[in-house]
Amino acid sequence: MLIVMNHNAGKKQIDAVIKAVEKMGLHAAPIPGSERTAIGVLGNKGYVDDSCIRNLAGVQEVIHVSKPYKLVSRDFHPRATIVRVSGVEIGEGRRPVIIAGPCAVESEEQIMKTARAVKAAGADMLRGGAFKPRTGPHTFQGLREEGLKLLAAASRETGLPVVTEVMSPDNVGLVARYADVLQVGARNMQNFDLLRELGTIRKPVLLKRGLSATIEEFLAAAEYILAGGNGSVILCERGIRTFETATRNTLDLSVVPLIKELSHLPVTVDPSHATGKRSLVPFMTKAALVAGADGILLEVHPEPDKALSDGAQSLNLAGFARLMDDIKRLLQFLGH
Repeated sequence: MLIVMNHNAGKKQIDAVIKAVEKMGLHAAPIPGSERTAIGVLGNKGYVDDSCIRNLAGVQEVIHVSKPYKLVSRDFHPRATIVRVSGVEIGEGRRPVIIAGPCAVESEEQIMKTARAVKAAGADMLRGGAFKPRTGPHTFQGLREEGLKLLAAASRETGLPVVTEVMSPDNVGLVARYADVLQVGARNMQNFDLLRELGTIRKPVLLKRGLSATIEEFLAAAEYILAGGNGSVILCERGIRTFETATRNTLDLSVVPLIKELSHLPVTVDPSHATGKRSLVPFMTKAALVAGADGILLEVHPEPDKALSDGAQSLNLAGFARLMDDIKRLLQFLGH
């Protein structure tokens, strides 16, 4: 339920509404706005009788919200959320950000060379995996803390904020010491213990859509993080599993404008994981930007054919530079 206050409602009236909500055994979450305050009501497991609230002084409207993702919903938070990462702003009305780097950090030489190249080409942030959730246990699993240290060193040299994956609640503190944004991979989208832990930190979280997750399940996963107190969540569409085998996954670009209707959170797209094919990445990158994506995640490697992880979908340094030239022209056309 969402209680919308009159534009001239004062603190005394707002406090009275909060007290009435808490008296019902529910939690009141004030949402201050530029024109008026709204109060989200959380904790109800069914319909709430609003008769004791509707006629309180200062109440303009009571809206019943049936969605399981209340804090994530536009109903609770009509204005778009802007996530700020070390001077980079991600969200509606901002220039789309480009996050680029290797699937996995393999060595100091590899990550430094990549970081310098993507910075020179115009990337806004650096991505790279230190903990790698792989389908099989015998493939490269990442350098772990050593990889985090190398990412941090690359960040210091280039000034690019770092996005890297966290896989376990136990590792949230460790990853947060080195990274600017903590990524939740598709396989962990419904790792609820991890999501709850990420709700307790004050660093942005990039949440990827699960392999077979519906939009409601995706947004409900984000709700876990916001419910814990962390409102800096960036959503990421990375392709879903369908009957098609010609591509690694099926990139569902319709979710970009759809989620923007349903939620106030920024929406990014990862065409590398979605397609699994280097040749398709530039096309789907540009399509995602036209669809309204707030950011793009791209896998880039100095020598993709020698990459220890996902080389087939990684752009080489020259290919990334060419794509960035195309992106700059496209963004000018789109008015960014």
